[in-house]
Amino acid sequence: MIVRRSAAVLAATVVIGTALAPAAVAEGASPSPAPAIPSGLYGTSDPTYDGVWRQSLALLAQHAVGVKPAAKAVDWLAGQQCASGAFAAYRADASAKCDAKTMVDTNSTSAAVQALAALGGHDAETGKAVAWLKSAQNKDGGWGYTAGGASDANSTSVVIGALAAVGTKPADVSKGGKSPYDALVKLSMPCGGADAGAFAYQPDKKGKLAANADATAAAVVGALGKGLAGEPLKPVADPLSCKAADSPERAAQNGAAYLVKALAKDQHLTSVMPGAENQPDYGNTADAVVALATAGHGDKAADAMRWLETHSAQWAAQAGPAAYAQLVLAADAATFDPRDFGGQDLVKQLNATGPAPASVPAEPTASTSASASAEEAAKKDDSGVSVWWIIGVGLVGGIGIGFLISARNKKQQP
Repeated sequence: MIVRRSAAVLAATVVIGTALAPAAVAEGASPSPAPAIPSGLYGTSDPTYDGVWRQSLALLAQHAVGVKPAAKAVDWLAGQQCASGAFAAYRADASAKCDAKTMVDTNSTSAAVQALAALGGHDAETGKAVAWLKSAQNKDGGWGYTAGGASDANSTSVVIGALAAVGTKPADVSKGGKSPYDALVKLSMPCGGADAGAFAYQPDKKGKLAANADATAAAVVGALGKGLAGEPLKPVADPLSCKAADSPERAAQNGAAYLVKALAKDQHLTSVMPGAENQPDYGNTADAVVALATAGHGDKAADAMRWLETHSAQWAAQAGPAAYAQLVLAADAATFDPRDFGGQDLVKQLNATGPAPASVPAEPTASTSASASAEEAAKKDDSGVSVWWIIGVGLVGGIGIGFLISARNKKQQP
């Protein structure tokens, strides 16, 4: 989630531009200095293309696990808003007025709304932001990365999360008689064939849809009316299958079936970068976990979580706060312990990328944890134990997340 995902293209451009920098210097050009990192911002890398996104994910993840972020971290995010209500990816001088050259976008705006709404006390900011998002809605009911851009599954989904975060029913937000759910269902692929149930990012120039795992993970959550943090539902008893997408909920279940199939071989999703060998996509794998849990199939994500536990540490350390946030949200959704994730304390690692939190919940002792587990088990026994609950407890006891930035590919990918 994240950018969910269009800012990933911009981030990739930064990487490519860095690789080309020596040639530019050789020709006498002077590279632009990296902007100074504000004290309230999470991460130490150049925030030009992902500052608001990574800050929003970090705050959402902290909120999910009971961490109260530093006031200056929240103030920094709120202070990035333009008078129109929109947010840009990053504004080095937030005191300057936004103008036509300020590149505001739906992804940064929606992520900020979700974070500020979760933390509370920012109704004025979120209200203005949602008003701007409504003004940028396309006639098909969806949103593009920028106002007026062609609708895509990722941007439409993150906007749905923002609407839901402020208590607005996404189905009631329409343009030309079309809601965001209509736009998502239109981007879902029909049953039949290897890519049955997947979502496309956008149609190609000929109107053809191609499966995109990144878009699918986002759209499953969006079609269910949830945000970047997801919201695990009660386990769905029906076996995963693809059926005619006659509703957003059905389209979401179809997408979940596609994700389970995509994860089955290697327990992770793959990023395809032009000119490079296929690489594991850690961030999208974490997002897929959140999507499956939100769709009521969290048990199907257990193997992917174990794979992330074993393989994601180096990626997260390099990618920074948004990566730690994605892992925290995935672990929280899948009932894994983010404080003991393959021997890593994801919460502590996330907190260390920004200003010290205002408060952190006390870690339970072994005795209190065992007592709480026993009490919960007794409650479940009284009401009927679900298979998913048993699996979740077993994973937690035996082993111990969804708009940027994993440099994931925005092109059509399997």
